[in-house]
Order: sequence, then structure tokens, then C-alpha cells
Amino acid sequence: MRRRRFVFGLLSISALALGLPALRAQQPSRMRRVAVLMLYAEKDPEGQARARAFRDGLANLGWQLGKNIAIDFLWGALDADWTRLVTTQLQQLAPDVIAVNSGTGLRAIEKAVGTTPIVFISVSEPVALGFVASLAHPGGNLTGLSNLEPTLGAKWVDLLRQTAPAVKRIAFIYNPGSPGSKVTLQSAQVAARNFSLELLDRPVAGLADIEAAIAELGREPNGALILPPEPSINGHRKRIVELATAHKFPIVAALRSFAQEGGLISYGVNIPGQFRQAADYVDRILKGEKPADMPVQQPTKFEMIVNLKSAKALDIVVPATILARADEVME
Repeated sequence: MRRRRFVFGLLSISALALGLPALRAQQPSRMRRVAVLMLYAEKDPEGQARARAFRDGLANLGWQLGKNIAIDFLWGALDADWTRLVTTQLQQLAPDVIAVNSGTGLRAIEKAVGTTPIVFISVSEPVALGFVASLAHPGGNLTGLSNLEPTLGAKWVDLLRQTAPAVKRIAFIYNPGSPGSKVTLQSAQVAARNFSLELLDRPVAGLADIEAAIAELGREPNGALILPPEPSINGHRKRIVELATAHKFPIVAALRSFAQEGGLISYGVNIPGQFRQAADYVDRILKGEKPADMPVQQPTKFEMIVNLKSAKALDIVVPATILARADEVME
């Protein structure tokens, strides 16, 4: 596995010339190190977008490589080999702060890093999973950002109902190890019953399971896919879109990368935006704040992306009401 280091900058020379003693006092005099666990292949555009947002967030706060900070992005799929390698790397790097972009990744390393401060990103149920004592008062050495909004599942079903009224069967494909996906599954099930749609509960452990679920859905017409925000699923999005396109299945997904790759609609939390917010938490910890006293942030902003090219290929006319609500329409 290759490891790429990125580093960012302090204050601009012009700002220093103005003489801002309070800001200067906040900047540490020694090199600091941050390790970021990315559950993506290094070349994956989705992972790179998140890394870029994190870098930009720190740069805006005055951090720069070679001057006051080193950032190590540790890339790879979550499996036993990766977990062993990453825990060894973390022990060797001895970072001041660790950032982790999923609950499964956090679970894999939390015991191996002792009391090192950790900022988690897009963890759906941090209290239920035992990572923090409460959202308002995390306690311990962990804090971060949650991406859970329980009603998202119902909203995904409603988007399919409105944009693709011919759909009768929906496969909800998710990682069974994710409590957040289970919560959104429950709200999707309720909505599907209310709209007289069949929702297929399809937990998957890898690409083979995903392919089997789509093949099963394809045995009958008028199918569709719902995909919650899972790195283990998102990493296979090209193959998923390829199979869905072959069966003419509309896709509604949480992550915008699905819409960018050819899915019909994405609706959910802007994850690169959460990485930018995480940079603020890392900055505060490096300047002396304790994770125990920093409330877990919950999502407040959601974005919708509509891919009209995919809609045309599916013979779908997206309603004007949906287009008016979209944050971005891809032609």
C-alpha cells in the first residue's frame, strides 16, 4: 500500500505582517502529524474528493506541509490484512490526531491506538455503537460527525415513486454491519408499504452479493435500487451502475458519486463537506481542546443531484418539482 503525505500552510505573510498575536499564539511551534484512514483505493475519485476537502479545510485554518503539519492518508479496502497493516502504520507514525471516515474503520483501529484523539467522519450511530457517551458530551478521546438522518430511507423511496412511477420492486442494498443503514432501511420499508411497493431487504458482504442481488431483481421487470452511504458499496459503484444500466434499473443513492457515474438521483449528506468540517475539529484538538468536550455534529444540510442523461436512457421524464428541488442537474 502506498502512503501519500500532504501538508498545509500556516498564516499568510500578509496576515502575519498585520500582527495578529492571538492567532500566532494558537499556532504550535513543532511539527504536528495527522493520519487519515480512507476506505477507498487511492485512485478512487470519491476518496480523492474527500481528501481534497480535508486538505483545503486545514489550509484555510493555517496549516502547511513542512512547516507545521504532516498528513498521512492511509488508503485501502477494509479487510483483515488492511487492518493489521494500518494499525502497525499508526503505531509507527504516532500521529497527534487520527481521522477515520466510517464506523467500521473506527472499530477496526480504536483499541490499537490507545488514547490518541480521534475525529470520526460519517459515523451513523456513534452512541449506539459505544464510541461516545452522548452526542453533547462524548467523553473519552473520540468525537466527530454523524451522517445519520433516519428519514432518508423514506425520502429515497419517495424520490423513486415520483420520478419512476413504473417501479414496483426496490432492492435496498446495504452493509449489515452498519447500524445507520439498518435505520434508513426501516424508514424505507415503512414508506414502501405506504406506497404499495415491494422493498427487498438485501444485506451484502461484497461484490458477489451485490451482483447476486441485482441479478435476482432483474428476474422481473420494473425494478430499482436504493444504495445508502457505505464505502464498501460505493467502492463498487462503477460495476453497480453498469449492471443497473443493463437491466434499466433507476438508482437512487445517498452519495453524489453514484449520480456522477450514471445513477438517476443522489440525495444525502455531502461527505466531502463533512471532511472539511472534520478539519476544523482536528485544528481545535491540535490547539489544545479535548475531544471529550467537543459535541458530535449531526447533519443539517442535504444535497440532491439529478442525472438527466441517465433519466433519458431509462425513458424517464423527471418531474419539474424534482428538478426545482435539485442542487445540481447533470445534463
